Amino acid sequence: MDYELPDSLKYTSTHEWIRIENSVAIVGITDFAQHQLGDIVFVELPEVGMVFEKGSNAAEIESVKAVGDLLMPLSGEIIEINRNLVDNPGLVNSSPFSEGWMIKIDYSHASEISGLLSADDYKLFIQKEEH
Repeated sequence: MDYELPDSLKYTSTHEWIRIENSVAIVGITDFAQHQLGDIVFVELPEVGMVFEKGSNAAEIESVKAVGDLLMPLSGEIIEINRNLVDNPGLVNSSPFSEGWMIKIDYSHASEISGLLSADDYKLFIQKEEH
């Protein structure tokens, strides 16, 4: 299956996407992840001001099939959450890379960005997962 994978984004092996804008990382789950989860019915987001280490569970995503986690792709402080997902969690399915973003992070270690996957590397990763 072909998934949308914008080249301008970075990715994680746990299926988060990251858009770096100045010193802020905007984060959501990938098109692959939302397909795997199915129809998303609830997203539990962290509080603004919370600080997480890379790899920590920052949010919970509930679908009709399963419960998934949004893991922090970078260490830092949550500076904004997508409040639209409270009333309309389906935005994660319909628009995972724009309206379905979940959190914005003021990241604390720019060096962690180099550990993220390019679109090509992530594509290879999910091809292996599907087989």
